[in-house]
Amino acid sequence: MEHSENWNRVEPGRSGPCREMRDSCIQTDSKIQGHGPRLSKINLFTLLSLWMELFPQEQLEEDDSIQIHGTGLVVVREDKVVGLHCSGTDLHAGQAAIIQHGANLADCQLYFSRRPCATCLKMIINAGVSQILFWPGDPEISMLTPASKNQTNSHSPPHSITEEAALDAVATEKLKSNSRPHICVQLQPLAPGLVQFVYETSRECDFMERLTDDDPELNTEEVFNRERVKHLRHFSRHFLVATSHQHKHILIQMGLENFCVEPYFSNLRQNMRELVEVLAAVAAGVPQQNCGFYREQLETSLPHHEEASQEVARHCIIQARLLAYRTEDPKVGVGAVIWAKGKSAGCSGTGRLYLVGCGFNAYPAGSKYAEYPQMDNKQEDRQRRKYRFIIHAEQNALTFRMRDIKPEEPAMLFVTKCPCDECVPLIRGAGITHIYTSDQDRDKDKGDISYLRFSLLKDINKFIWQRSPSLSSVSSHLANGCVGKHGRQTEQESYKNKRLCTKSCSDSPVS
Repeated sequence: MEHSENWNRVEPGRSGPCREMRDSCIQTDSKIQGHGPRLSKINLFTLLSLWMELFPQEQLEEDDSIQIHGTGLVVVREDKVVGLHCSGTDLHAGQAAIIQHGANLADCQLYFSRRPCATCLKMIINAGVSQILFWPGDPEISMLTPASKNQTNSHSPPHSITEEAALDAVATEKLKSNSRPHICVQLQPLAPGLVQFVYETSRECDFMERLTDDDPELNTEEVFNRERVKHLRHFSRHFLVATSHQHKHILIQMGLENFCVEPYFSNLRQNMRELVEVLAAVAAGVPQQNCGFYREQLETSLPHHEEASQEVARHCIIQARLLAYRTEDPKVGVGAVIWAKGKSAGCSGTGRLYLVGCGFNAYPAGSKYAEYPQMDNKQEDRQRRKYRFIIHAEQNALTFRMRDIKPEEPAMLFVTKCPCDECVPLIRGAGITHIYTSDQDRDKDKGDISYLRFSLLKDINKFIWQRSPSLSSVSSHLANGCVGKHGRQTEQESYKNKRLCTKSCSDSPVS
């Protein structure tokens, strides 16, 4: 049996790893890295599926006789995310995807945070998907009994699995062996230095920088480290099988005996741990304690009940932050996710929210990474700067959206940086009603890119990441929980000298 240390995919029941898949960018074919390591598309989709499993929702009903895990699911078509799902009170994630997408799942790839149960698998196979991929931990129908879940002695023998889990494993293997789609584990080692890169950039991201601005005496590094350790402990308990013995037992029952051979089993565990570390660092960059998204004071605004809760808003901005680590921009990664809020709640775990689109900043689709200029505004020769070539995260999210934005439905944009002047008209024209973001670049003019129009937006609810107004003494914070516009000076030239100016559009300053 041959194994490759740089394995990408091993299919259950096969004698060895499949041929290495080419790691092309979601937007373009990319062979050259930018300013730092970046997430492969495989690991990006895997992390999104893990994070979707933790989508804020009502407590799922637990059945003591059948231990069923909530599950996250990412639906991918032609290397683009077309669905983000999670288990709800009535439907598993796979069932929710069937309800929403139906036959449109044909030729899609499905990334699950756990191996789906046979009930979901049979419908997904029937829909004609091209590939089903899952996190190699405890499956949707758990193989760990309550006693073994609480067991911490790694030298104790593995407990026998429940009858329901055993039957499901047999049915799943039968469905796999007779199906057209590839059903497999697809997990890549992270690029060298990526864990440290994510740690450093998360610790210094716009959301952490805003905390420093709001409270200069706050030790933000201590806040970040505390959040990261807390998340790491929680995610490790949730996604990593407690002991090596239990993990091997589960892998064997799922037909993944190849992974149990050393050193490949140790490599698998290490790759899983590193992905969990990345997720913990990204989540820590948007700290929970005394922070949140608070509405700015506007002349007109939608009713408060149309807002996303603090928990959901934070979850969605972390989705955007994960996408940002797939950027092609040599300097700044930006991610964006758009959710629409329907009139009634579906059976999915996302309640009334439906994914519209998501994206990150990248060069035009079909181009090679090194074909375009990559310099920033520090480069003297303006012809060698990137700004006229990069497609912004908001632009990609709107261009490759999966559904139209309906006028009667609130449409919520979650973006990791303040929208620039190039994107503001698109956001307004598309019918976005809510923007959740950090405003660290608000009112700045950097010559090639400016952020002046954001303050002039009318009839769009803007929710800015900051400390809770009740804990802040800054005079711009209002008693009703809204926050006023920040008065910040432009860096280089006045807005009236820009080609793209407010005189050419109908926007007017907020009074």
